[in-house]
Amino acid sequence: MSLSRPLFTVAAGLILLAMTACGASRDEALQVWMAEQRSQNKAKVEVLPEPTKFLPQAYTSDSLLEPFSKQKLAQALKRDANQTIANAALIAPELSRRKEPLESFPLDAVVMVGSLIKVGQPVALVRVDNLLYQVKQGNYLGQNFGRVTKVSETSLALREIVQDAAGEWIERAASLQLQEGSK
Repeated sequence: MSLSRPLFTVAAGLILLAMTACGASRDEALQVWMAEQRSQNKAKVEVLPEPTKFLPQAYTSDSLLEPFSKQKLAQALKRDANQTIANAALIAPELSRRKEPLESFPLDAVVMVGSLIKVGQPVALVRVDNLLYQVKQGNYLGQNFGRVTKVSETSLALREIVQDAAGEWIERAASLQLQEGSK
């Protein structure tokens, strides 16, 4: 037994030496190949064109207002004031009148469930919180100053006044459609 152990150790050492020699030759071959590839491939960098030179221009238009003058600012403020007056004319009547009961509900909570003719005028039946209301042309509906402009058998048309992204009051159209089979 003692003789087989040194023989085994010598055999394992020879195998390890052979494997190390193979690994070294493989690494050397890889290094040679990488060097060849680097020498063959050269980077091609194009030269950038020179930037154009900025030439400042003098303001020569004497007939126009200078862009940063106080007069230009005054004109802009005057134009804004005129738009504000137009916006105020659109919303002022709505703010001064008494609100109707259906204006306390959002328009998506109101459901048109029917229509009828009353004293020769079309009337829409709308449901809010399980209560029925009769709505005719000229009544107000919804939280955006919605005024009923037209009542038909199947729909109710409104004109709403809302603020746009710039904060200006604008008119927009809205409608309610008859909801068949709603309870």
